[in-house]
Amino acid sequence: MEEKVVVRLKDGSEKDYPKGTTIYQIAETISKRLAKEAVVGKIDGKLVDLHCPLEEGGELEILSFDDEEGQDVYRHSSSHILAQAVQKLFPGTKLGIGPAIKGGFYYDFDSEHKFTPEDLDNIEKEMNNIIKDKLAYQRKELSREAALELFAERGEEYKLELVKDLPEDEVISVYTQGEFVDLCAGPHVPDTSKVKAVKLTSVAGAYWRGDEKNKMLQRIYGTSFPKKKTLEEYLEKLEEAKKRDHRKLGQQLELFTIMEEGPGFPFFFPKGMTLRNELEAFWREEHEKADYQEIKSPIILNRTLWETSGHWEHYQENMYFTQIDEQDFAVKPMNCPGGMLVYRSKMHSYRDLPLRMGELGLVHRHELSGALHGLMRVRCFTQDDAHIFMLPSQIKDEIKNVIDLVDYFYKVFGFEYHVELSTKPEKAMGSNEIWDKATTALKEALEEKEMDYIINEGDGAFYGPKIDFHLKDCLDRTWQCGTIQLDFLMPEKFDLNYIGEDGNKHRPVMIHRVVFGSIERFIGILTEHFAGAFPTWLSPVQVKVLPITDKFADYAHKVAKKLEHAGVRVEVDSRSEKIGYKIREGQLQKIPYLLVVGEKEEQNETVAVRKRAEGDLGPEELAAFTVKIVEEIKNKK
Repeated sequence: MEEKVVVRLKDGSEKDYPKGTTIYQIAETISKRLAKEAVVGKIDGKLVDLHCPLEEGGELEILSFDDEEGQDVYRHSSSHILAQAVQKLFPGTKLGIGPAIKGGFYYDFDSEHKFTPEDLDNIEKEMNNIIKDKLAYQRKELSREAALELFAERGEEYKLELVKDLPEDEVISVYTQGEFVDLCAGPHVPDTSKVKAVKLTSVAGAYWRGDEKNKMLQRIYGTSFPKKKTLEEYLEKLEEAKKRDHRKLGQQLELFTIMEEGPGFPFFFPKGMTLRNELEAFWREEHEKADYQEIKSPIILNRTLWETSGHWEHYQENMYFTQIDEQDFAVKPMNCPGGMLVYRSKMHSYRDLPLRMGELGLVHRHELSGALHGLMRVRCFTQDDAHIFMLPSQIKDEIKNVIDLVDYFYKVFGFEYHVELSTKPEKAMGSNEIWDKATTALKEALEEKEMDYIINEGDGAFYGPKIDFHLKDCLDRTWQCGTIQLDFLMPEKFDLNYIGEDGNKHRPVMIHRVVFGSIERFIGILTEHFAGAFPTWLSPVQVKVLPITDKFADYAHKVAKKLEHAGVRVEVDSRSEKIGYKIREGQLQKIPYLLVVGEKEEQNETVAVRKRAEGDLGPEELAAFTVKIVEEIKNKK
């Protein structure tokens, strides 16, 4: 009698199949379309190749490119095609690693040849040849000795290093496609023809294993899609993203820059400071309404503080250090320990709680030079931190209050967002019981707010689980900004107390949270989201007055003065240039309103209004225009 296995499908149904049936064969029995679109299988939560024969039953999912894990497998398979093409065109090239990343993949190579943009075109052509050859991805498990022998014979020193670093009990597997062999846990798509549309996008340097002490390799980036049209749409978005690059716009609009003298340390120009100050003023105004008190803690603090907080043990590689009076000090990578000391500076009653303390605190974190990217990844940034100290009974309400505050902030900027809940990481402080209690509290708050959320297993902070808010910009890219972290451990570490109703000392519970996340990074996100055309309330210059000739410069300055008195940021372009040139200049500077003034406007006390993106709106009384723009700024439209 033929032995059967029972699989439970995503819809809850159960089906019997002969033992040894592959996942692809199961997909064919469900629907031809599913079989055609299938990328990888998932049995009892573990990803497996579609041609993997089932020896046991279980929960089965068949994933396509529409699933995030399916995309990762598809693009990791694409990286193997890239590596095969490079080794064919440039013999002697040694392989690093080639993972899938968000939006694509990369592969690191050690080659005597320096790759150029022209090389990328040729490599891409060779990849398409490999795709046409329909080479099967074949998995083979090897003993440690056999794997070391294989990669020694092939001269793959980086693969040898990886094999040697694998745990003794780990299964070692390789994947082949044609003559190409790679150390890989898999899984992969069935064959190379599954990859329909591929594009190599750039080449960059990358230290082996991310360590600047190691050799610099060449990293080729690419992306792939099941349809050529989808690839073309994605490439169009990439081109649009280049136009919106905050580094380029930051210089063009005189907002900010990074200089050679301070890699990873941003410089803000006067206009950038105006934008920044508006964001901070908005933050202060809303936090004051929400009963937060603002504090400021020092940038450099003694080593003993960081030992108490756990940063010395868990975060030291990201920190900067100095010595003062022969004692070790650290530049703060986070504001939290300073907030603890402020709380501990006086005794609190249960009547004082919840106590909400906010801080726009400058922090420094060591980032590898290769990871630095404009304002998005820097070595110093200002976190809009707050630490809320509360009674255990207040936890859920305080989390919900923070959720409401974050939601309000993002709506003002017009951002959509999704929420992720991150749980206990491998390297963490505290017992499972404390972590379970904290995680449950966050889940219950999200569910009571009826918010959809994704769970990120093992991605919490070392001291507590967290809720992360991921903004979606106009190019559908996501940016992690706001965070809510629940912490039962720091109050214990710092011996924080409050006097309860019973007259005894008790431990408060605390929340760490940010809304912007990093002021600098948020400015970078806003710059790209709005392509530098900020809403009027945020624009460094809100109005520019353009006299048609020098003769009307006095009236232009009179207009500017009236607007300034109403609280509008205004400039006058009184250069002896043609009006068409001045208008183009104002448009390039992305100024919300250009006011053209000449003889008619001076006689009638009007202005000819040009609105960004709408063009010429015609003449308007200065008083009426002033009322409108003041209202627009006030309401943050």
